[in-house]
Amino acid sequence: MTSRTRPVVILLVEDDPGDVRLTREALKDGKLRNELHAVSDGPSALAFLQREPPFEDVPRPDLIFLDLNLPGMHGTEVLARIKSDADLVAIPVTVLTTSDADEDITRSYRLHANAYVTKPVGLEEFLEVVRQLDEFWIQIVRLPRES
Repeated sequence: MTSRTRPVVILLVEDDPGDVRLTREALKDGKLRNELHAVSDGPSALAFLQREPPFEDVPRPDLIFLDLNLPGMHGTEVLARIKSDADLVAIPVTVLTTSDADEDITRSYRLHANAYVTKPVGLEEFLEVVRQLDEFWIQIVRLPRES
């Protein structure tokens, strides 16, 4: 597949199974194909990105949606590790979290998050936010591809 026809690979780092399900549902409505992989904590996200067991055969993500409030490792620590790794730094990271605290927003941008989105509480609003993220990151923005 060429870069124009292969699915966009998204890594969702989210510990809430309901939000994972809703994100999958919202992304299915997208105009372009994508391949969503989900992990539920920070250490698993880093293992996925480094292709460590049990993730040896996973594709490299083109885009990461990262929750901040994660078990095992806070999302800002995951973000810091991603953005300090020369092999991962170019992958766009959207923080997608319930926190609207100014300190979380500022810290995420200082750690080079590419976007910060506060999850809406309502079901329809959440689905719409994910659809808009899909439209922006998948249909409008040109994403870097692993060479």
